[in-house]
Amino acid sequence: MFEPDTPPVQHRRSLPPAEPPSGATPAARVTPGASRSGDRPQGDPVKARDAFFDNAKYLAILLVAMGHSWEPLKDDNRLLQSLYLVVYTFHMPAFIIISGYFSRSFDMRPDRLKRLVTGVVVPYIVFETAYPLFKRFVGDAPDQTISLLDPWYLTWFLCALFIWRLTAPLWKLVRAPLPLALAIAMIASATPEIGNDLDLQRVLQFLPFFVLGLSLKAEHFHRVRGRATRILAVPVFAAAVAVGWWLAPGVDQAWTYRRGSAQELGAPWWAGPVVTLALFGCALLLTACFYAWVPRRTMWFTALGTGTLYAYLLHGFLIKGGIYGHWFDHPWLHGALGVVFVSALAATVATLLCTRPVRRMFRCVTEPEMAWAFTPDPAELARDREQKREREQAHERGRQREREQAQGRAQDGERSRERAAVGS
Repeated sequence: MFEPDTPPVQHRRSLPPAEPPSGATPAARVTPGASRSGDRPQGDPVKARDAFFDNAKYLAILLVAMGHSWEPLKDDNRLLQSLYLVVYTFHMPAFIIISGYFSRSFDMRPDRLKRLVTGVVVPYIVFETAYPLFKRFVGDAPDQTISLLDPWYLTWFLCALFIWRLTAPLWKLVRAPLPLALAIAMIASATPEIGNDLDLQRVLQFLPFFVLGLSLKAEHFHRVRGRATRILAVPVFAAAVAVGWWLAPGVDQAWTYRRGSAQELGAPWWAGPVVTLALFGCALLLTACFYAWVPRRTMWFTALGTGTLYAYLLHGFLIKGGIYGHWFDHPWLHGALGVVFVSALAATVATLLCTRPVRRMFRCVTEPEMAWAFTPDPAELARDREQKREREQAHERGRQREREQAQGRAQDGERSRERAAVGS
């Protein structure tokens, strides 16, 4: 999930990295919610956070949580079906584009590989184990198995992010990365032989959004945040909801999940590439409109944007628990007020799961340090020693200034007493 890329505040560097990345922009990990700049080595400049990206991540995770809460209620509500179709068209692409944007600096440097393991692989293993166990014991499904090769429910994103980020250096080498990624996604959508291992259909069909994020620069996000774009976003979203209303009764909404080929969805093979290309265009348009309405300044919820990974991984237990416990079966929840209540509740829960106490509680499985698992990096150790030496020197200089100031004050006092004695 998702550190902002704003002009860094320069500090004197103690020691250059052992293997400086070529052509990379300093940026930290972008997954749904990262609170630590794991990709930045300790000697790199400290960067100020751009509130826009944290705001975008927070608002996107609200859409994810609300979309999941709508799923059990949408079958007998056409308006909700249209809203569901619209939200599912762009809410994950909005996340993935930002993830790609902040993966631009990723290379195979040891500190970044460590961060990839602790921030993506470990949470994947933990939650890919926890969700099937939750279904087995809470959902009364004793035959539910645990398989790290078959992502279940929300964990597909971590699996996909791991694969995408490993391939990031390759996408920076090819001449036309986005057309190539689109071609791969279109071919995958017509290839049922890919199967379900590692949810590769989703990995490949969502790949163009990640590659697009790798290709973007800060000015591209600024272009969609103007007043004219915000005004145009209103009729675009209104038109999208109207089209969703028209399509909802007959369209298979599984197309928006991107987890199956055209043949598996009962369509001819050629429909896969056509729908993939159409969905990419619609998702890109709606994502741009979404970004246009994301606040650029620091808001009350900006800090929550650093915890969206926690909300993403944890809210699924509540949604699935509600489904297993038949909470959504109450008739009044299927009415207009019930849908509003469920939506507000989902947004509130997602907000609470982004807060600091929750992050502190679950950091051991979501962003573990795991220093014990890795051999020390000599360059990093050298940077640490140099920084410690600089801190000690700065502390000694501060103490020396204090001594000089105390000595100066003593001398001033002595001169004052001498003048007073002469005057008397």
